[in-house]
Amino acid sequence: MIVGRVTKRIDVRDHGSGNTGMTNVMRLAGVPAGVLVLGLDMGKAALAVGLALYFSSSDGVAAGAGLAALVGHIWPVFIGFRGGRGTASGWAALFVLSPIAGLVGTVIGLPLLLITRYVSVASISGATAGGLTLVALSLTTSLAEQYAWFGVIGTALVLIRHKENIQRLLRGEERKLGGTADSLHGGS
Repeated sequence: MIVGRVTKRIDVRDHGSGNTGMTNVMRLAGVPAGVLVLGLDMGKAALAVGLALYFSSSDGVAAGAGLAALVGHIWPVFIGFRGGRGTASGWAALFVLSPIAGLVGTVIGLPLLLITRYVSVASISGATAGGLTLVALSLTTSLAEQYAWFGVIGTALVLIRHKENIQRLLRGEERKLGGTADSLHGGS
């Protein structure tokens, strides 16, 4: 929201998809603004999980910090509970909890973005693959079992927030990356 106000003097929640995340900001304010939002969204979640790991010996606290960052991104208290879809924050928290799970999500999501140009397809697929990998690693390796909760709940939250995107994909109406928000209807 702040990046939209500074770069274009608009509240991104009132334009395009109405979300505060990278895709809507990129469509409304340009690629540099979108990349900045991506970095900030990832940074806040990575910092939350990193600080929890540093200051707490509880793996549950680290998983909880990741979920708190994700919930806070999706439903931010200070801007009327209207945030983003949670992909960037969830991705960063996933990477800090398990670089392997984060890498799996990236290896699945990024090629799908490049091939389809649908951010939602990449987000949904990457979040699902990364979350399931985290659950599998938590249950079968020495990775903390509490991290499985982040894998299950975090993935579910991202999928729930992409409900409208999934419906548009099924109807063939989802927007591809590269268009502007004002010239298109709905979307990420």
